[in-house]
Amino acid sequence: MRACDLIRRKRDGAKLSAEELEWLVFSYLEGEIPDYQMAAWLMAVYFQGLDAEETAHLTGAMVRTGQLFDLSAVPGIKVDKHSTGGVGDKTTLVLAPWLAAAGLKVAKVSGRGLGHTGGTIDKLESIPGFRAELVPADFLNQLEEVGVAITSQSFALVPADRKIYALRDVTATVESVPLIAASIMSKKLALGTDALILDVKVGRGALAKDLAAARCLARLMVDIGKRAGKKVRALLSNMDAPLGRAVGNVLEVQEAIATLQGHGPQDLVELCLALGTQLFQMTGVAEKEKTAREQLEAVLREGRAWEKFKHWVRAQGGQVEALDDPSLLPSATGETVITSPESGFVSGIDAWAIGEAARLLGAGRERKEDRIDPAVGVLLEVKVGDKVEKGSPLARLRVGERNIKEAELLTARAFTLSSQPPASRDLVLEVIA
Repeated sequence: MRACDLIRRKRDGAKLSAEELEWLVFSYLEGEIPDYQMAAWLMAVYFQGLDAEETAHLTGAMVRTGQLFDLSAVPGIKVDKHSTGGVGDKTTLVLAPWLAAAGLKVAKVSGRGLGHTGGTIDKLESIPGFRAELVPADFLNQLEEVGVAITSQSFALVPADRKIYALRDVTATVESVPLIAASIMSKKLALGTDALILDVKVGRGALAKDLAAARCLARLMVDIGKRAGKKVRALLSNMDAPLGRAVGNVLEVQEAIATLQGHGPQDLVELCLALGTQLFQMTGVAEKEKTAREQLEAVLREGRAWEKFKHWVRAQGGQVEALDDPSLLPSATGETVITSPESGFVSGIDAWAIGEAARLLGAGRERKEDRIDPAVGVLLEVKVGDKVEKGSPLARLRVGERNIKEAELLTARAFTLSSQPPASRDLVLEVIA
C-alpha cells in the first residue's frame, strides 16, 4: 500500500477497507508515513467524511495501537461516562462518586483540557495532593476497593490517537465528526467497561453548535460502541448557557462538593440524575426510569455520595481536609463584580462568552504547554429566568494578574435581559440508544 493512493481515494470519495485503515494508522504511528501525508489524508476526511463502517474500523485500529485496560478481574458492574465538553461541566466530579456510592464501579481515563477551563484531571488536581496518574495495578485495586478510579491518559493507551489528535490540532481538522467520534471512542473501547454513557453537548458553549450536528456525532459514537459489543447510550444536553454557576477549576470543585452535600444548582443535579438513570437502566440495576431516579436520589439525600467522594479523594492522595475547609484550596488574589445595567429578566447567558472570559483569566489553555491558574474563573450570581434589579450582581470574577478588563467586558456582554420572563428550555434534549 502507499499513503498517496489512500489520500487520493479518500479525496475522491472512495470507501477505505479495514485493512487499509489499519495500515494507515500503524504506519503513521511507526513513522513510516510523514506528517504531511497524514495531514493531507485528514483534510480529505474533513471534506469527504467517513461512513459508519469506516469510522468503526478506524476506531478499532487506533485501539489496537496500545494497551487495553482489562477490568474483568474487578467484581461488579463497571461503567464509564464521557462528555464532549462544555462550560461549567463538572458532572464527572459529582456523578462518579454518586454512582460508586450506589454500587456501580466507575472507571474513567480523563485528560487535561484545552479550552475554557481545564479538563477533569486539572479540576481534580486543584485539590492539594491529588494524584492523577495511576499505574494499572493501583487503578484496578482502587476500582475494586473504593468503587471509583480516574486516571490521566497513559502514553500506553491509544498512542495513535494522541499523535493523530496533535496533528489535527494544527491542521484545522479537529471539527471532523468521524474523527471526533473515533478519537473519543478509541479511548473508551480501550477501557473495558460494561457500559458507557455519552453526554453530547449542544449549543453556544459546545463543540456541536446545533442539534443536527450533535445528533450525528452521538449516533456515530453509539454505532461504534454497538459494533464493538459495548452498551452505549448518548444523551444530548443543552449548552447555550453554562452548567451550574461555577466556571473555573477550583470553583467547580467547590460546586461539586456543594452538590454532593445536597445543595447544588438544580441543572447540575438534574443532568447527573439523567445520566445516572440511563446507566442504571442500561446495566439492569433498575428497569424503570422512576425507580432508578428514586434510588439515586436516596443515595444523595443520605449523604453516601459525599462520603464516597471523600473516600475517593483520600485514596488518590488528596487532602480531604481541604474539602471541608476552602481556605486550604487555591484562592484567587482578587474579585470583580459585574452588575446589571437595568432591571428585568435574564433571558440568556452566553456560555461561550463566559467560558472565554474564564480562559482569559487563566482557567484554561490555548496550547497544551500553557499553565492553568486553578483559582480563577467566573461565578454566576443569576441563572436564565431570574429577575434582576438595576445594579444587582450578575457575576463575580475571581481574578489573578491576567486579562481582567477583557474578561469583564466579555462577561458583561454574555447576559441578555428582557422585560418578560423567557420561555423555559429543556436541559436534556434527546436520548439516543
